[in-house]
Amino acid sequence: MNRIHFAALLASTALLAMPAAQAQAQVAQSRTFRFDAPAQDLSEALIAFSRVTGLPLAAAPATLRNLRSQPVLGQMTAQQALARMTRSLPVEARIEANRVIVQPRPKATAISGANRPAAPAPARTATAALPPQEMVPDEIVVTGFRRSLDVAQAKKRAATGVQEVIVAEDIAAFPDQNLAEALQRVAGVAITRDSGEGRRISLRGLGPEFTRTQLNGMEVLSNTASGLDSRGGVSRSRAFDYSVFASELFNEVVVEKSWSAAQEEGGIGGTVGLRTGKPFDYAKDTLVLSAKGQVNQYTDKLTPRLVGLASAHRGDFGILVSAAYSSADTIEWGYRNWNWSQMNWGEDNVAPSITGPIRDQLVNATGSERVWNSRAQTYGSWFNHRERLGLTGTLQYNPGNGTDVTLDVLYSRLTNDRAENIIGNAGDNGLDANDVTGTQQLQSVTIDSHGSITDAVVSGVDLRSEAKPTQDSTDFWQVALNGRMDLTDRLELNGTAGWSKSTFDSAWQRAYLVSNGHTVGFAGLDTDTPVNSYDFDPADPSAWTLQSLQWRENHIESEFWNAQAALGWQATDSSTLRVGGEFKQFENSAYQYQGTNNNPGALANLPTLVNPYSAAIPFVVGNVPAIYAALGQDIALDESNLSTGTDYTVKERTFAAFAQYELNTTLGGMDLRADLGVRYYNTRLTSRGSSVTDAGLVPVEIRNSYDGFLPALNIALNLRPDLIARIGANRNISRPGFADLSAAATVRVAGYGGTISAGNPYLAPYTADSIEGALEYYDGTRGFLALGMFYKNMKSFVTTETTQVPYGETGYPLSLLEEGLDASTVFNFTRPINGPGASIHGVELAARRNFDFLPGPLRNLGAQGNVTYADGSSDVLYSGVAYDLPLTDLSKWSVNGTIYYDTPQFGARGSVAYRSRYRSGSGGNGNIGEYFTPSTVFDATAYYNVTPMLQLRVEGLNLSDQRIIQYADGEAKRLMTSTVSGRTITFGATLRF
Repeated sequence: MNRIHFAALLASTALLAMPAAQAQAQVAQSRTFRFDAPAQDLSEALIAFSRVTGLPLAAAPATLRNLRSQPVLGQMTAQQALARMTRSLPVEARIEANRVIVQPRPKATAISGANRPAAPAPARTATAALPPQEMVPDEIVVTGFRRSLDVAQAKKRAATGVQEVIVAEDIAAFPDQNLAEALQRVAGVAITRDSGEGRRISLRGLGPEFTRTQLNGMEVLSNTASGLDSRGGVSRSRAFDYSVFASELFNEVVVEKSWSAAQEEGGIGGTVGLRTGKPFDYAKDTLVLSAKGQVNQYTDKLTPRLVGLASAHRGDFGILVSAAYSSADTIEWGYRNWNWSQMNWGEDNVAPSITGPIRDQLVNATGSERVWNSRAQTYGSWFNHRERLGLTGTLQYNPGNGTDVTLDVLYSRLTNDRAENIIGNAGDNGLDANDVTGTQQLQSVTIDSHGSITDAVVSGVDLRSEAKPTQDSTDFWQVALNGRMDLTDRLELNGTAGWSKSTFDSAWQRAYLVSNGHTVGFAGLDTDTPVNSYDFDPADPSAWTLQSLQWRENHIESEFWNAQAALGWQATDSSTLRVGGEFKQFENSAYQYQGTNNNPGALANLPTLVNPYSAAIPFVVGNVPAIYAALGQDIALDESNLSTGTDYTVKERTFAAFAQYELNTTLGGMDLRADLGVRYYNTRLTSRGSSVTDAGLVPVEIRNSYDGFLPALNIALNLRPDLIARIGANRNISRPGFADLSAAATVRVAGYGGTISAGNPYLAPYTADSIEGALEYYDGTRGFLALGMFYKNMKSFVTTETTQVPYGETGYPLSLLEEGLDASTVFNFTRPINGPGASIHGVELAARRNFDFLPGPLRNLGAQGNVTYADGSSDVLYSGVAYDLPLTDLSKWSVNGTIYYDTPQFGARGSVAYRSRYRSGSGGNGNIGEYFTPSTVFDATAYYNVTPMLQLRVEGLNLSDQRIIQYADGEAKRLMTSTVSGRTITFGATLRF
């Protein structure tokens, strides 16, 4: 969609909306409406009332808290419905100047005597008494999880654009370990997992780099690391790691799929808004304490999960503090191949028993006819002791006159204490090189139709075991000030100012042991569970000697400064004009230091231990602290140990302004909401790093700038009171990744060669023209059915160009190579380029229904679910040849479903989350792409309210112990990793005062 066509689309749709904008909403006293509203939270009932009548609301949030409306059913005027809805409540509601005014009932006219209502009970169990003639026999009191779904549904329905909402049913009631796992149940969201937990999300088929995350109104970024190198290791990207935050810190998550001009630019996929609790969210002083125990099937160790919250307000001022702490032990274990490569075997490296075409292919084949062999054939385990601490503090001023000022401070700390232990065919004469020319001799072999060796027995092989203890931490801070004020009856001021910083630190030491000259076998590389065999006992310490040592440090910082302000002028009763501006400064910097000792010397009594964590077989690894101590190895690192290309900084300063016209009126008797606006942004980029020249490594600074106009239109039309049609169109951007923008180059060296990745600060941002539509049917608060479609046409799509070249031709110094490598060693050379573009389209179907039509206790059942289909691709270049591959992190299908049973005393639910295969990277060594196989995860939770103050809860996560499988090449599907992490069970209690 070019700019002219896109602008024409916005203009034509705006012209259609103009007649409605020119007429104010007028509701005659004699006009009647059809109402079908059950008893529910009063704020939700008023929102539904506004949707039916078209009347805007004017009410202080504190006035409506913890009040429950009366049911309204039948044909009546707006005033009659309003009076029935608020009957017997301590508020009065009236219609003035086509607005609904809700205020506390004056004390002088308060209801007295027998008609005085009792003090409202907490909203989760409250129900107002009804006169007998107005009782609804089949009414179900909304509590617990079902109430959270009702609130989320009301917010989704009231929005102009397409959005999804998650509301915590109560403090500490998210069953998920972190927010990624909570988000996986949202339509269009799929997550990745690591160390047994959810980590990142993709939205509508677009990877985590395309999703913007906001916390308390401002954009944030936080990074951590994976335990497996094949999953990227240390994360330095724009992809937010949701594992940093405990889910208990938040009471609402909003996923905005539609974009409007009043929102910050960025996030082509969408925006995830996180909100911590506020004092005035609670009607009275509140204290909550929760304690749970957690255990994983492979560790059998009980670990704690603790939550506390205290909230109080006096008059117009409130304060809230909360804390969440948890620790967990997990073991992910299984099989890993470092990668796959085409290789030749020397004439003497193939046993005489292997003859004919197979021998000829192994020894003499050239080009694409060469056989593919896996690298290192490894058993491994990845233990992790994870601790997560979250603290929040909030001060709130809310006098109830349209003014609300909130100061939020949040601190989160995530630590991982990892132990990686592996055994693989990777010694000097291993099976991890480009060609086999040493002492190895192939005794038997099976080659599949793709030319891949799936089974083999090889003699003369050197094995290597690795032990790598790692300690990493992520510290996140945010200070956010948000305020709104009604300057006049028609003029509103909103503002946000804040700062956030995320600091990641990681340090590890590694010891390599070798055992030489063995006959090894591997079988079943075309299955999910390959098996290795050895001609000796790998758990015998005397069979191993010390080979080398490595140690490394990583440091990453991401910092945001943000300030924005906006004025909203209500031009008429049905239209508002908003204008605003924003300044945002973001900086990301990092470095990596590494030391190596390839000749540490022999130790008469080599400190070893048998891998203590779950794995397929027992095997010896080095006792790393004891080895380093025995050798007196100094692990201090400084700038002289810098890994080339890792010390780059990306700094962005953005100025933005927007204007947005909003409409809330009727069109042909139908409720119409719309926003039409444009946003201008200007970003100034400074990229600093080091690049290689003929004179060696030199500092480089590159500056670039770009700007643009981003139009947006969103329309929501109530075709009927229970049927909403939505349409949206916009242009938005996502900025390239930090490595893509770096003025540096990264050299990664491995035993078989390595990779070189260079950045490109002159990359243009991703730009996407999007259009979407949705049709949503609402059955009161009982449920809904929503069908949506979307299309995104992305320009300046950043893709990669990869070539395989000898290291000596790259221009990088030979001093960066490990022992045994030289200028002829083949490296993968990768750099980002602006490709021709890409597109993605998809369909979403979401539904929810309370089964209140069933008899007896079955009426407490309900279900919700969603299905998303998305498809999109882009060109990835290999040696100058373009291959059309699926977009990174795109699963064509993602499915989520939950069945729940909910009463005021007891509740239970079971959930399933499925995502189809997705591409995780471009591949390497001639493999076209890397992929993860489909996955299906089952979770469940149940609670019992012993008293109104005490709740018992049990939860089960990953009940199917889903295997995580990664493979190379989309057609050949050559296995890279296959691991499991176990089921996790949590149980405990929550006290509320």
